[in-house]
Amino acid sequence: MLSVSHVTKKYGKVTACDDVSFQLEPGSVTVLLGPNGAGKSTIMKAIIGFLRYQGAITVDGLPNKTTDARRLLGYIPEMPSLYPNLTVAEHMEFLARAYRLTDYKGRIDSLFERFELSDKRKKFGDELSKGMQQKLNICLGLLPEPKVLLLDEPMIGLDPHAIKELKTMLTEMRAQGRTMLVSTHIIDSVDMLWNRTVIMQEGKIRANVTREELDRDGRTLEQLFFDVTEGLAQDDMRGADADGEVAAP
Repeated sequence: MLSVSHVTKKYGKVTACDDVSFQLEPGSVTVLLGPNGAGKSTIMKAIIGFLRYQGAITVDGLPNKTTDARRLLGYIPEMPSLYPNLTVAEHMEFLARAYRLTDYKGRIDSLFERFELSDKRKKFGDELSKGMQQKLNICLGLLPEPKVLLLDEPMIGLDPHAIKELKTMLTEMRAQGRTMLVSTHIIDSVDMLWNRTVIMQEGKIRANVTREELDRDGRTLEQLFFDVTEGLAQDDMRGADADGEVAAP
């Protein structure tokens, strides 16, 4: 569903992403991990089409920057970017019209109920607390029901109820065959959700491992992360093939 092939992105002399390749299957949740400066945000922005880069990215076989591919993609950024002069309800209406959605009113009602925003419909974007802004940010990303959804640190600022609802919705979307890529620093926040992990460091992929491979190895996701990023098992994990695939040692 999502293919990233030999993507390189440079800022001047700094290489943020260095020959990054991976493929994500339909009906999967992939967690993208890495320390600060690893290149996670850069590859996310490249996928969504915000950056120029070398290489190729396709969504369901379509180049990611085409209109048809963009309709399949959804993005929940780390920092909400709301319009101060639009209400909560107007934000959702604006997005629905931008995507030319039909029969979306019930979908908005359901999202507002699940994320406890029903009583905030008439609030302006700049009147919301940071937590409420993040809830609206998530609702905006979920409204078009994208086939591929990118989430950048989605749980930061959320209360326990919203975290539970988001995890439930990710599970529901996975069952519907949708593809999700979740970038996070909080490893245990997605520990029960993921099917695959891609770990980046210094702009390169250091590991690309399925849950089944890691279970067979007898390690936790946290153990793998520290082994890879602290250099304890990098030699074992670098046997990537042309698609960036690697089996757990």
